[in-house]
Amino acid sequence: MQQRLKKDLLNAILIGTLIYLIFLLIYYFNGRFDSGVEWQQIFDEYWQNMIFSVILYMANAFWFQYLLKHHKQDLFTLKRFSIGIAGNVIFSLIGVFISRFILIVGVYRKGARDFLVQEQIADYWVSMVIALVVSLIFYGVWYYKHRQETKVKEQKIIAGTASAKFDALKNQLDPHFLFNSLNVLTSLIEEDPYQAQKFTTSLSKVYRYVLEQKNKDLVSVDEELEFARTYVRLLKMRFEESILLDIPEKSRDPEAKIVPLSLQLLLENAVKHNIVTKSKPLHISVLEENGALVVHNNLQEKQVVKKSSGVGLQNIRQRYDILSDKEVIIHKSATGFSVHLPILKKQVSVLDTQKTFIEDKRYQKARERLEKVKGFYGNLISYCIVIPFLAYLNYQGTSFPWVLFPMIGWGIGLTAHGMEAFGRHPLWGKRWEERKVREYMEDENF
Repeated sequence: MQQRLKKDLLNAILIGTLIYLIFLLIYYFNGRFDSGVEWQQIFDEYWQNMIFSVILYMANAFWFQYLLKHHKQDLFTLKRFSIGIAGNVIFSLIGVFISRFILIVGVYRKGARDFLVQEQIADYWVSMVIALVVSLIFYGVWYYKHRQETKVKEQKIIAGTASAKFDALKNQLDPHFLFNSLNVLTSLIEEDPYQAQKFTTSLSKVYRYVLEQKNKDLVSVDEELEFARTYVRLLKMRFEESILLDIPEKSRDPEAKIVPLSLQLLLENAVKHNIVTKSKPLHISVLEENGALVVHNNLQEKQVVKKSSGVGLQNIRQRYDILSDKEVIIHKSATGFSVHLPILKKQVSVLDTQKTFIEDKRYQKARERLEKVKGFYGNLISYCIVIPFLAYLNYQGTSFPWVLFPMIGWGIGLTAHGMEAFGRHPLWGKRWEERKVREYMEDENF
């Protein structure tokens, strides 16, 4: 917090200094310094400008940080953006009022009542315009950054599909479960051959299901529930009455689908990370709630266990990310642990989804590049028409070369527009953006 405050304060001083230098340049071309420079007056105007700069910057920075914290993902919807600009106007008005009060009442020792009586709207508009222009620059910079991050995330989804699919297959059945199951089977053969036969039958059903479903993206909830009951029978042969399962016979919706083997991963995780004894039985319940299949267990974590890698839950999340925009919700409390698996209605092919997604992104990227090029040429034509017209007006009206300001300012913007449209960077050359995207994709900490 303190570091953020120092950074904002430094930015306020730098921006205030830059704005004041621009005004000095305007004063110079207007001939204000033809009779000499009054350095004391310049210094006085500078620190007075700093009062406005710091207060206005901090007020708008506070509002902007609030927007990012609470509405980061939908900040640029029409509603949120309108609210954001309205907030900037209000905070800027308050900031200008406080700045003028400090300057007139606190510095020049004018009475507070006289100050309030003599305040006029005309005293505010210059500071308001400057504050709003700076705020719009903030919005522009953040929007550009947000777009770059979104592009990287989209590319990561495409690049990570193959590895997510591989992880989904690799983690379908925990190797520790197979090892433990074979150990149980070995002991049952000697102690209870009939029970060993039942165990072998259930184990074969489990693996048959794995082989049948491993290449599917979605399966019906009813199939997964039936498999879960078979799987738990294996666990009960291992832990006997130390596991209690409450699971519905069928789903409320026969068309409901979920990611295959997701229930098995959650059940295995529950057994792996919790104490399962007769004195402390593990209660697992499965139910449908608000469009999701909820798997809940009481929490009695093992004291001596290596730190969980989270591969199982990550595996489920990755597969849902590929197939749907619905999120897997995980909730952990002092007494329980639950995972909400979104119920989907439609069978989807990952390969088709990925292919369609890539084609759509390529088309969208091509359209965006075309629109940028068209926009640049439109901007260039406007520049070639408007600037000569303004130069003619300047030549006919006054000897002060005011046309230089729009010519240079617009020219800089036009150059930046052209570099963006054609994918060039002034320092790092062509396709710099694509190279940075690939660099960020390879960075696991991004």
